[in-house]
Amino acid sequence: MSRPTGRDFTPPPIPDDEAERLATLQALRILDTPPEERFDRFTRLAKRLFGVPIVAITLIDAERQWHKSVQGLELAELPRPLSFCGHAILSDQLLLVPNAHEDARFAGNPLVTGEPFIHFYAGQPLRAPNGKRMGSLCLIDTQPHPFDADDEALLRDLALMVEHELAILQIATLDELTGLTNRRGFEALARHSLGMCRRLQRSASLLFFDLDRFKQINDEFGHAEGDRALIDFAALLRRTFRESDVVARLGGDEFAVLLTNAAHLERDAALDRLAFAVAAHNAQPGQLYALQYSVGCADFDAARHAGAAELLAEADRLMYRQKHAGRKA
Repeated sequence: MSRPTGRDFTPPPIPDDEAERLATLQALRILDTPPEERFDRFTRLAKRLFGVPIVAITLIDAERQWHKSVQGLELAELPRPLSFCGHAILSDQLLLVPNAHEDARFAGNPLVTGEPFIHFYAGQPLRAPNGKRMGSLCLIDTQPHPFDADDEALLRDLALMVEHELAILQIATLDELTGLTNRRGFEALARHSLGMCRRLQRSASLLFFDLDRFKQINDEFGHAEGDRALIDFAALLRRTFRESDVVARLGGDEFAVLLTNAAHLERDAALDRLAFAVAAHNAQPGQLYALQYSVGCADFDAARHAGAAELLAEADRLMYRQKHAGRKA
């Protein structure tokens, strides 16, 4: 077998379930979040246990490999076509590359021929709770590295622990009743979305919703029906806004939607769609009560809003101004 020329490499193929895989990845709400000790401890531990210079927990986005945690490498992300881990997500099995220089898939890869000069790679796929492969826990060495069956078993065990953290993270940022992002998740996502808007000079708007007469629903029809009202309103919000918008239940009968890179006309059109959808819901035969809400809208201004908390507070004030003025949807 001839040795690869060193000029060619094979970009990772796109998995057959790519659409569902990317939807699952977005639902985890983890991309572009800051480092967390819950993940960093695994990369530190793996680096020590395996004696390799580079360890990463990677996630494969549509066009990039993003590092949730990385030891020994300065890159926060890299193009997906260069990604070893893009190959790792094609199977549930460990991807082991003993010598990248002699593997036709990788020999000409700039990460092999240049910094960080990858020679050895081992990547165990990381699965989301629904089984979709999101990325990998990977080990990288710049020289030959022995790797036996015991090492493979240890890497699999560590990857299972990382998957457990991903599942916990998903649960911790979801509202149990409605399935929307909860306040904790919203604050984290809003912080990073607004940071992106600040850097790229993109627009953002925050809508703050409060259900009107919610206490009356509880008092007259019981708390189970009150829960049903919250679930129904959450579903209407989810159907109305874009998948890229952050839709959250902040607590009680308060909801928020953060829209990024959306013009005012697009935002106002979404509010009109919501009003129409709520009216159709209220007109259903047998509906015991009407869902009603007040909404405040605040546009992000980098000069006035230090972050998500200030924007949320402004939208909250505007919502109460609408509620007290009696302008109900």
